[in-house]
Amino acid sequence: MSMRLEGKTALVTGATSNIGRAVAEAFAAEGAHVAVSGRSAERGKEVVDGIRARGGRAEFVRADLDGTAAASQALAREATRVLGGRVDVLVNNAGIYPGDRTTATDEKTFDQVYAVNVKAPFFLTAAVAPAMVEAGGGTIINLGSWIARLGIPIGALYSSTKGAMETLTRAWAAEFGPQGVRVNAISPGVVLDTAPGEARADEADAGEAHVGEAHPAVVMMQGTPAGRPGTPDAIANAAVYLAGDESAFVHGIVLDVDGGRNSVAVIAG
Repeated sequence: MSMRLEGKTALVTGATSNIGRAVAEAFAAEGAHVAVSGRSAERGKEVVDGIRARGGRAEFVRADLDGTAAASQALAREATRVLGGRVDVLVNNAGIYPGDRTTATDEKTFDQVYAVNVKAPFFLTAAVAPAMVEAGGGTIINLGSWIARLGIPIGALYSSTKGAMETLTRAWAAEFGPQGVRVNAISPGVVLDTAPGEARADEADAGEAHVGEAHPAVVMMQGTPAGRPGTPDAIANAAVYLAGDESAFVHGIVLDVDGGRNSVAVIAG
């Protein structure tokens, strides 16, 4: 084990399942002390217990990031406390994906999705970044999405929130970068969880695959160089890179980890 994040502390939101869990586990495996944040104490305990069983350091911090500044500020305070007084790395991963078409989206849903996907990380970053500046530096990693830049006919609301996060990544890199805080984003492609048949709900409308049919996530990756969906570990590996010293000269990027979905079409000859 290279221990690339040894001595660092990290707060990962939405860390009790899927990509967030994979990031938290990868960070801990590389030596970071991780605050695992999520709504479910039961799932949080499972993640933390697993990390500790493998010799890592982790704490669970329950948080319902509803978009209020108060909720984000409370998480920042508690994570700072359990991590011994500082947060070196923040991963804004938590998000919700309703998957509805525009005409089926009501105002309540619109407000909720923007509250969780944009307002919550906005105010969490506002709470954490100044302390990073005061400590001499830090790293913020946002989660975007491949459908922020490649239009598909469902999930327009979700797509727009991820577009907002990618824009905030560049703006925050300009705002906080000169003060020592690097801000970057990861844009996951179609990702299947490690559990068979489970798709990352906030990256693709996986739907229900009928007997004899290919999984919708597999279909969505046809014609790409990878030719298959990714796994949470692939996103976690990218997060380790952006959190570590190897990426010290990387500011304001959106790193596509999507099997080539957004940039390459493989056409049979």
